[in-house]
Amino acid sequence: MKRSRFILRLKRAISFGLLFFGVAVLLVSSNVSFDRSLASLSNFTRWDEFNFVSWVASALVDKIASASLGLEHYISDEQQSEIVLTYLGQLEKVQTLENYLEELNFAPESGGANEEQQESYEEFLAESVRMHQYRRIAEQILQNQTERALVGMGFGVGGQILPPLLFEVTDLPLNLIVSARDQIGTLKSVSLEAGMDALEKERLENAIFQELNLSALVEPVGGIGAYPTMVMRSTSINWLTEVIAHEWIHNYLSFFPLGVRYFQDDQLRSMNETTANLAGIEVGRWVMIRFYPAYTQLYYQPGRDPTTVRPEGFGERFNYRKQMRETRMVADYLLSIGEIEVAERYMEERREFFWQNGYHIRKINQAYFAFYGSYNDTPGGGAAGDDPVGPAVQHLRQQSSRLKTFIDEIKRVKSFGELLLNLDGLK
Repeated sequence: MKRSRFILRLKRAISFGLLFFGVAVLLVSSNVSFDRSLASLSNFTRWDEFNFVSWVASALVDKIASASLGLEHYISDEQQSEIVLTYLGQLEKVQTLENYLEELNFAPESGGANEEQQESYEEFLAESVRMHQYRRIAEQILQNQTERALVGMGFGVGGQILPPLLFEVTDLPLNLIVSARDQIGTLKSVSLEAGMDALEKERLENAIFQELNLSALVEPVGGIGAYPTMVMRSTSINWLTEVIAHEWIHNYLSFFPLGVRYFQDDQLRSMNETTANLAGIEVGRWVMIRFYPAYTQLYYQPGRDPTTVRPEGFGERFNYRKQMRETRMVADYLLSIGEIEVAERYMEERREFFWQNGYHIRKINQAYFAFYGSYNDTPGGGAAGDDPVGPAVQHLRQQSSRLKTFIDEIKRVKSFGELLLNLDGLK
């Protein structure tokens, strides 16, 4: 008992030490003059940039308070899972009330403030308080469950994982992605405050296009590999378990050559994201089968494309992944022969085509593909087009008997070329 308490205290001390280190790393700022180059980008974003120092400090306080409770160590697995599911149900209730309030307040026929609006608002506040009370312990439980999965899959050292898994469900910053116009690739990404509406996003993207001659896109993200990691609010337990594991894999890889080189080039970024996606799915599925078996989603067998499966008697429906792959490949070709404006008109025409088929994409441009093309863990390419990075990472996973073996192999890779050499060595 004393040993387990000592390990728990040591684990918390390491966690908080890493948190303070994260704050120190983030305490860096600079002023950049406007010279119409990429270095001038901060002139467009500085007032909207997300304050990671403030967020990490707040998360640190929250994690200290949560860790001091340690309730997840004194209740059964079944009770823990029930608390998490209760939290997700409470979150859904709050989101429903929030949507109803918007309808009451902003619908043309609402008629201004009334008693129903006030009652709904008070109910919304009360349910929000209840949701946040569940959130802390639910996060602790999900951290513990995911750590147990990782230990069971071989990532533990003395029954503990390093770095300790810490995450917080929160409103995530938006991601500004900037690409050159003549070639798809991430030149820079900037985290912006949440809450920008579509018109504000459009104004920022257009300003960067006109003043810097660069392609830009502001998009939401599902998680961020800070420490603690940031995870978007969701009522899906399947999605949560995958993203929690995905972001921890990023934290783990940051201690090895692959993670250290995340921002070196697009190929290494894609290798990191594809690896984290594959691992997140496997670890998340372990958690679901062990702790939430009734909620485990069925996974499609290889070769069966779920985007084209329809009930008998219906024709093949719109194949999003196939159409997006075609769009990326044509755009790549047009850019390769110097037809930049033709490529941009083509991508806009394709956006309208996707919209007409039920996929309401706000913008498709070079920055869109630079962002979404890095997540290449599913056969078929999608936004990655013919990019060979994802298939190579997938192939290495297929050649590895266990997830831990795959991670141990890829975490030391320093380039895409080295990954290909490793694959040749396995033949």
